[in-house]
Amino acid sequence: MTENSPEHRPPLDAEQVAEYLRQHPEFFVEHDELIPEMRIPHESGNAVSLVERQVRLLRERNIEMRHRLAQLMDVARDNDRLFDKTRRLVLDLLDTTSLEDVVSTVEDSLRHEFQVPYVSFILFSDNNLPVGRSVSSAEAHQAIGGLLSGGKTVCGVLRPHELAFLFGEAERDGVGSAAVVSLNYQGLHGVLAIGSPDPQHYKSSLGTLFLGYVAEVLARVLPRFSTPLRSVR
Repeated sequence: MTENSPEHRPPLDAEQVAEYLRQHPEFFVEHDELIPEMRIPHESGNAVSLVERQVRLLRERNIEMRHRLAQLMDVARDNDRLFDKTRRLVLDLLDTTSLEDVVSTVEDSLRHEFQVPYVSFILFSDNNLPVGRSVSSAEAHQAIGGLLSGGKTVCGVLRPHELAFLFGEAERDGVGSAAVVSLNYQGLHGVLAIGSPDPQHYKSSLGTLFLGYVAEVLARVLPRFSTPLRSVR
């Protein structure tokens, strides 16, 4: 081996490398495969450079946006399943041939398909009906008159006497929050309520849109089979 062989050449120092790069500014253009291997800090003392700060913020925002996207996808899937259940219930109600079918279809679907722990379906009539639970309109207005006005779904934590009327004394204490909607189409025919042990579950009308749809269908289906149901304004 000679003195000029690679094994005997002295290692380059930093000044020589820097001088070479100054004389060959196109070096990294011709050897761009080296760029990913380079480590160039963007800090000056304890201060963080603007570039590094921007990169960090973009990374954090990217992570946040991915989490939001995942949440939106979960909501979309839940809404899709909810829509499918609601569609099946509406079609089943349209196929009913008696008042007994209407009552059993609603209660079975809400309890088993929608997995609602507390369900209340009350018809208003001055006469005793052969199926379901029925009360007079006067009795209903005295107990839950505030929930029946407006014709919209009412959600939240109800008063003890309202819970007792809707779900019964035995289940009243187990209901943390509820959603209630009147069955009103050309006359008030009844009320439909669902409950949850979680006080925050039905904290707003958000997520109970399906209950309003079901109530609208019920209000139109019931008069076909319920001669004893008198239209009440």
